[in-house]
Amino acid sequence: MSRTDLIADVFTVIRNAAAVHKEAAIIPYSNLIFKICEILKDQKYIDNFKKVETENFKQIKVYLRYEGKKSAISQIKRVSRPSRRIYKKKDEIPSVLQGYGLAIISTSEGVFTDSQAKEKGLGGEVVGMVW
Repeated sequence: MSRTDLIADVFTVIRNAAAVHKEAAIIPYSNLIFKICEILKDQKYIDNFKKVETENFKQIKVYLRYEGKKSAISQIKRVSRPSRRIYKKKDEIPSVLQGYGLAIISTSEGVFTDSQAKEKGLGGEVVGMVW
């Protein structure tokens, strides 16, 4: 089965694993997904992640973060899709829950959070939102 939207599949795996209080989730590897995991770790939405090599392909093992019995990720959703790309200029970058969440922005200089992109004066594709 072919995957048309790998990022949406990854967000769904993380959302489902957090809903059933799993310790870790295994997701497919790509450079963009690896950068998204770095952002989630820096912003303390996940504990850790590591690249795992299986027989034929690479995967990422994401260790989920919990505060008591509640997951650090209440919601993670895809904004821009292959059928409907959402691009924002530097002045139009959305603020998620008035700063309590974060938007993941893919720019020409790399993948950043909404606050980092505003700070650098960059616009780009709004990949997803986390809170």
